[in-house]
Amino acid sequence: MATVTAGSLALASRLSRSTSAFKPFLSSVNNMVVSPSFYRKFGAKLRASSSTARVEATPGADLNENEAKKKTLACPICYDPLIWNGDPVFSVDSTPRSILKCSICKKVYSGNENHLDLTVTSGSKKYGEYRPASSELFRLPLVSFLYERGWRQAFSIWGGFPGPEREFELMRDYLKPVIGGTIIDASCGSGMFTRLFAKSGLFSLVVALDFSESMLKQSYDYIKQEENISKENLILVRADIARLPFASSSIDAVHAGAALHCWPSPSAGVAEISRILRPGGVFVATTYIVDGLYSYIPFLSPIRQNIAQFSGSHLYLSERELRELFTTCGLVDYTCIRNGRFVMMSARKPE
Repeated sequence: MATVTAGSLALASRLSRSTSAFKPFLSSVNNMVVSPSFYRKFGAKLRASSSTARVEATPGADLNENEAKKKTLACPICYDPLIWNGDPVFSVDSTPRSILKCSICKKVYSGNENHLDLTVTSGSKKYGEYRPASSELFRLPLVSFLYERGWRQAFSIWGGFPGPEREFELMRDYLKPVIGGTIIDASCGSGMFTRLFAKSGLFSLVVALDFSESMLKQSYDYIKQEENISKENLILVRADIARLPFASSSIDAVHAGAALHCWPSPSAGVAEISRILRPGGVFVATTYIVDGLYSYIPFLSPIRQNIAQFSGSHLYLSERELRELFTTCGLVDYTCIRNGRFVMMSARKPE
């Protein structure tokens, strides 16, 4: 049992809430450092007296944690938590063998070789819908193969992207309030940030999410090649960013790296992220802005709208556009970092 002494605890009146609210607090009080792995392996039980707060590690709490994690997955049609039938452990290898069912619409979802398919059209064999060119491009196996073999590296040359490791370090400050919780790597691509999140040990569950089956397969292959990455508390999910298969107010953090400009409807995607974030949850995203001299080109705004309708790709001409995108979707405390055309943005869901 670890004991933390505090003269006064302003949060003591909130003991009825989930103990996840205390994770950032307990990690720093009285200079006591608590390893993020502590949150994954043990359930934290907080006891308070007039002068002492105690954190008690409860053996066997993993099962309850896994049950709680399962309840975050929801039907993308009804948004009702799915009934889980499969391995009780969340892992890259176990979840594809699982079967999930919605108690309302009775639809059944299952794994597909290396990921869970939680799209609305999951299971359909003949029905299909037109997708913008940008969405279909990333479903090509060749693009998935090339993504970490030159494609993403080119972002640093023309867009000022600092690179995955540096971007990860920049976003850690934004994610500090939600360390120990669940994070979704939205539009994960080949999973370069998914692997960084998993290896960091900062989160109790990492969800790699993408619409592209080939990207998820490539991500799975990279994960299997990593020797120093835990396969537990890490899952791959195929989903539509505009119809996320998670219960409302159930997710602590969402990351979307170099993705906003590729979404068919960025506002629909950010609104969905706002829906699934817990109060105080954090959204961090990166994209690029075409401003400077480009903003003075006549008729550029209507031209880009035509480009977006055809390709599904979006050009942002100012930081103000991105700020309004976040705030109109219900997020607050918007902030950003610029490096050339590169921009990293963060905002949170109101408490």
